[in-house]
Amino acid sequence: MNKIYDKLTQLDFAIVAIYLIALLVIGYVASFRNKKKDETLFLASNSLNWYNIGFNMWGTNVGPSSLLAFASIGFSAGIVGGNFEWYAFVFLTLLAMVFAPRYIASKVSTMPEFMGKRYGKSTQDILAGYALVKILISWLSLGLFSGGILVRQILGIPMWQSTIVLVAFSGLFTYMGGLKAIAKVNVFQMILLIIVSLALTFIGLQKLGGITALIDKTPNHFWNLIHPASDPGYPWHALLLGYPVSAVAFFCTDQSMVQSVLGAKNLKQGQLGVNFIGWLKVLALPMFILPGILCFALFPDLTDDKLAYMTMVTNLFPSGLNGLVICVLIAVLVATIGSSLNALSTVFTKDIYVNNINPKATVKKQINVGRYTVIAGCVLAVLMAIAFDNIQGKTLFDIFQSILGYLAPPLAVTFLLSVFWKRTTKLAVNVILSAGSAFSLLVGMLNLWILPPDAATGSNTWWPHYFLISFYIFAVLFVAAIIISLVDKNKVTAAIETAPLPKADKQVKILFVLLGLVILTLYIIFNGH
Repeated sequence: MNKIYDKLTQLDFAIVAIYLIALLVIGYVASFRNKKKDETLFLASNSLNWYNIGFNMWGTNVGPSSLLAFASIGFSAGIVGGNFEWYAFVFLTLLAMVFAPRYIASKVSTMPEFMGKRYGKSTQDILAGYALVKILISWLSLGLFSGGILVRQILGIPMWQSTIVLVAFSGLFTYMGGLKAIAKVNVFQMILLIIVSLALTFIGLQKLGGITALIDKTPNHFWNLIHPASDPGYPWHALLLGYPVSAVAFFCTDQSMVQSVLGAKNLKQGQLGVNFIGWLKVLALPMFILPGILCFALFPDLTDDKLAYMTMVTNLFPSGLNGLVICVLIAVLVATIGSSLNALSTVFTKDIYVNNINPKATVKKQINVGRYTVIAGCVLAVLMAIAFDNIQGKTLFDIFQSILGYLAPPLAVTFLLSVFWKRTTKLAVNVILSAGSAFSLLVGMLNLWILPPDAATGSNTWWPHYFLISFYIFAVLFVAAIIISLVDKNKVTAAIETAPLPKADKQVKILFVLLGLVILTLYIIFNGH
């Protein structure tokens, strides 16, 4: 089969089976108890404290996909992956200080609703449609792709079979009520994943002989956050210009990330929660990146960076614990896939079908449409995961970042302009969210599949780094939005909040300054090697 499979024992597979059956049983019981309580579980709006918000946002941002992807970049390029966690400080600050006050003052529950209040129903509908595409690609398909990689590593089966297995698991869990069970133990599972990653780092360092031995067995550039402009993987200017496009879209406009802030007790709690996730991100090095670097030092003959995390798990952990790690990874992935399917179904049924196609649809009709949407979403996600697997010449981490980079420019442009430039018109926002999104996705398809750069021969080298492509798309759409706003004869601009926005508390400002100093210190320490 493969080296990962060969390391697993009957005890590992028995633990996986027992774990998954237990979740099904708990879920089956949960589906018949406290139904009314479950229906009101998510209605406690404006009740989240800073620690709830921080952990919720971090849990959304971190998962099995992150473990696999960060180990991948650690194995292939070293600590440079820390940029994606520590550079995020700038955009978390932007969320806390600029966007959060406006979101909370608008008293909205979704991002389409926020833009709808500013520019009207047509903008809300367009953004809801784009949210549907984004959920399908960035959450469902990428989650299924990373899960497919994991199942393929364990069982040695092709990607299409791996993804079908995962979709089948997700459907079975949903039918049996298992997703409720996973939701109940998800916090425990995330804590277990964190402990596992820290244990991997500790055991790996012990086996290797400590930090000094690790440094001796890795290239010097592995310990630099900033790489030269000539670096083919992560040149400094590509990260400096391109990452902000993805970061603004992800941290400041993505419903899954922002919704925790929207549920804050007050603005201060929301801002403290955003600050808290920044502190949690400081831990990315020992938890996510070092296992990949240790894999490079311990298993230098490994040729596939995608195998880095599971190679560490199966070689350093004893029999039985391997099975526990695998079933927790799969269970969290199934929960992510199931949640994504639910979100896809909800957005299509409520925001598109009921609002625009059949406003008088009965509850039964809506349920049927939701089920058809889930089926269609499963088929599309499997096809897209297979397409992602055919992307050549990129690490697992690069695949994730490049795809997100092509989804981000329209969102970054429209939200930044609508907040910072009062003359932005409804026509400009609608054009960028529709035609601009089509343009961005087309360029992404050309770069990743239709006319990809050949990593082996170096042909088609006229393609710049994927982060630079994302930045160039952002710049084109940004200029286009300004031109459209200036020449637009109707001049329908945003309905801006008339009341003065609340100012940040002194405690919030101090904590963000302290976090900034810590991030700056990390950049000083991890450079010049």
